[in-house]
Amino acid sequence: MKHRNPLGVIFFSIITFGIYAIVWTVKTKNEMNKLGAEIPTAWLLIIPIINIYWMWKYSKGVEHVTAGKTSGVLAFVLLYILSVIGMAIIQDIFNGLPAAAASQSPSPAPANDGTPDSQAQPASPPAVPVTPAAEPQPDNNFGGPAEPTTPPVPTDAAPEAPAPAPPADQPPTIEPPTPPQVQ
Repeated sequence: MKHRNPLGVIFFSIITFGIYAIVWTVKTKNEMNKLGAEIPTAWLLIIPIINIYWMWKYSKGVEHVTAGKTSGVLAFVLLYILSVIGMAIIQDIFNGLPAAAASQSPSPAPANDGTPDSQAQPASPPAVPVTPAAEPQPDNNFGGPAEPTTPPVPTDAAPEAPAPAPPADQPPTIEPPTPPQVQ
């Protein structure tokens, strides 16, 4: 989870008349979903009554990410009753998560069968695939697919030839529109 200043969550939410609160909620939802939470699309926030269900699912995501240290009920009460102050408290909880625990789910310890090899070698972290550097893809932050981007134009391609200009000695011809025929 990204570290943010809890007082900044309150301050920016107030000076933007609540817009930052929505942005914070959507960004933390995306971060929690990357860590295994199952929070539906943030578009449900704008639908009355359904937004309460969405907030409950978000609260359950907080419980999942904190590995049960913060209950879903407590997170729901903080968000629903205390609103922006509850967001700051939850952000403080997110900031307190250890980096290793927040980036991966807990895995069982390897079995120790008593052999020297199993005692001498610590468990290695899972391999992370390395991808070549690419242009960052846009993210609409509401849980939908990113919009497709146009492929880059190769620099070694020949430029297109401009359209031929009309002869300089002739003025352009403009045809008047034909009037509609009356029956």
